[in-house]
Amino acid sequence: MAKKEINIGQKTCTIYEVENPEYILIQPVDEFDLKVLDHQVELMREAVDKPFLLVAITIEHWHDELTPWSAPAVFGKEGFGDQAKETLAYIEMVLLPELTKKYQIKDTMPIILGGYSLAGLFSIWSACQSKRFSAIAAISPSLWYPDWITYVKEHVPATKAIYLSLGDREDKTKNPVMATAGQRIREQQAILKEQGIACTLEWNAGHHFQDTEVRCAKGFSWCMQSMREVGGL
Repeated sequence: MAKKEINIGQKTCTIYEVENPEYILIQPVDEFDLKVLDHQVELMREAVDKPFLLVAITIEHWHDELTPWSAPAVFGKEGFGDQAKETLAYIEMVLLPELTKKYQIKDTMPIILGGYSLAGLFSIWSACQSKRFSAIAAISPSLWYPDWITYVKEHVPATKAIYLSLGDREDKTKNPVMATAGQRIREQQAILKEQGIACTLEWNAGHHFQDTEVRCAKGFSWCMQSMREVGGL
């Protein structure tokens, strides 16, 4: 599996290439994610017996580019922007056409969008906005985001399967917003089941910043494997 870093549009993408991929994985990442991405890919290759192509999009302004509406800061002083629409437009209008041309991707090939923390929130939101994604991997997603549960009750994701996970110590915090993480992800799972979407919720040991690449590997691997059960490859 070859690894290369290229610019597509205005963003830097790290691509793990393979001949004749059967899945396309798209993951918004930050600098920390990039440091452990090799290990994540190694774990996914061990878990899944089908070839996949992973495209990691470097997100420079994490709090802005992955959030669907503005919100005040919940820790520190940095609030949240509302540039998720622009990021989704980049994926649909710039990234996917370039990948389709470069790798001769068929329309029937499953495209799996996923990510960690705010990237997990962004991935579920994107599935509510777009029909392009076959499955979603939302790993330790920021479902504490203001008004999120109200939003997902009113919007059905256009995807076949969604993976959710959370660390079992993520809601053990004095921050009142972060302390809702466990409750919110249980509510999210219940909503998805009511909406008829294949969904699983996995609990991992530890806090939010623990074993992130292992958790991401689990999420994407589940999505690829679930495609066989819900009508994909």
